[in-house]
Amino acid sequence: MERMSGLDASFLYLEAPSLHMHVAMAMTFDPSTIPGGYSFARIKSSIATRVPRAPVFQRRLLEVPLHLGHPVWVDDPDFDIDFHVRLAALPRPGGFRELAELAGDITGHQLDRSRPLWEMWIVEGLADGRIATIVKMHHSTVDGVSGAALLSVLFDLEPDPAPPAPTGVDGTPGAGHPIPSGLDLMAQAVAARVLRPFEMARDVLRTGQRILDVRRVRMVSEERPGLGKAALPLTAPRTSFNRSLTRRRSVAFSAIGLADVKRLKAATGATVNDVVLAVCTGALRSYLLAGDELPDKPLVAVVPVSVEPTGPHAHGSNQVSSMFVQLPTQLDDPMERLGVVRAGTLGAKEEHHALGADTLLNWAEHATPNLFANAARLYSRMRLADRHRPIANLVVSNVPGPDFPLYLAGAEMQAGFPLGPVMDGMGINVTIMSYRGAMYWGIMACPESIPKVWQLAAAVPPALDELLAAAGLEGAAYRNDEIATAARVSGAGDVGFAGGTGPEPVAG
Repeated sequence: MERMSGLDASFLYLEAPSLHMHVAMAMTFDPSTIPGGYSFARIKSSIATRVPRAPVFQRRLLEVPLHLGHPVWVDDPDFDIDFHVRLAALPRPGGFRELAELAGDITGHQLDRSRPLWEMWIVEGLADGRIATIVKMHHSTVDGVSGAALLSVLFDLEPDPAPPAPTGVDGTPGAGHPIPSGLDLMAQAVAARVLRPFEMARDVLRTGQRILDVRRVRMVSEERPGLGKAALPLTAPRTSFNRSLTRRRSVAFSAIGLADVKRLKAATGATVNDVVLAVCTGALRSYLLAGDELPDKPLVAVVPVSVEPTGPHAHGSNQVSSMFVQLPTQLDDPMERLGVVRAGTLGAKEEHHALGADTLLNWAEHATPNLFANAARLYSRMRLADRHRPIANLVVSNVPGPDFPLYLAGAEMQAGFPLGPVMDGMGINVTIMSYRGAMYWGIMACPESIPKVWQLAAAVPPALDELLAAAGLEGAAYRNDEIATAARVSGAGDVGFAGGTGPEPVAG
């Protein structure tokens, strides 16, 4: 048994019928590299043998009676691989548009909390005999970085590796670990509450000091050239995608070259993440201009930051904090936009360091389950996100991936598109992962907020071209014509594919 951290539990409390707190990833594979050839049974069997090597795949939630404390993780004695690994098919020959439509439909449904919080769909029917997977895991289980590491348990570095060495651990779910009784859970929760007032008093004092430190950093930033300020919550302009959510989700993909991004990094002195944010800014500017809704002030993005906290709350699956960064879509000059982004991220990092990486994690420990969950559902049900300025406009996350090939049951991975959750008032999540020289963009949206999500995806490569030209560099060397074709918008009336509007996946 493992008690959930406050931050992990908060992702459960935030969930509502229209707000799904899971992360996902869509990947394509070449099955011709599988020794003995592809079959769904072979893929599922390979996954089943790997699952015991990562206990997170076999644990489920157990609520504390009366919600006196955060839930706990326990081994699921009824774990069934058939429930978690499923088969789906696209109309042949399926492409990236059809895969994204299926991903939108799958991510538009909540996970079953009575079972381990993950699903993997093996997708057949892609063009050229390829297959795909769509993996969905609850955010209380993983963040972006730990999720990528967790998936590595399922992957190999060659198509036909030697059998893994025995771990010496009984892989049977629940072996030697009886499920605790309700009285045990309540006793532990009450014991934890005894220390809560002292911990809260400590966090109040510590946070007050850190806020003063942040104020000093902001004052110093005015005197240091090239150093900007972090954006503030509730200062974002309202756009069409900043509204309350529905259950439905739409997905789109894009891709640019990592080497092209690094050329810009070297030429401008920016970081890879700065360039990615500037590309995202350019794509959003194009999208907003096309809809005749470009605001005259910068957008605000929430940028997750992986942290390594210390102290009593340095446990849990999520080790993440966030920065608020300005995306100056109102500026016409792409190099000026990159300069503002670079200065803003520098300032945001200094303020984030002054505030402390573990501040969010520590305060999350004080979340009261009943109050937090009921408040989140009331906020969603009353559509309060439509009644105040957006906390931020969107979430943008950049996760580094491997530069070498990965294999799932012998099938070589060709592309991987990470997908993060959207929030009430922030109808877009843009998540990027690098893999073998490419940066794959997964865009998750609420179709009522952004019906032309493929139009935004199509604007990503031109935004990179614009930056390269402004920096006096040659055009992009990397092109993925298949993804570009999928993302191409044929006209103003083309709304693309909105996941969740079609039939259920063809499952077996």
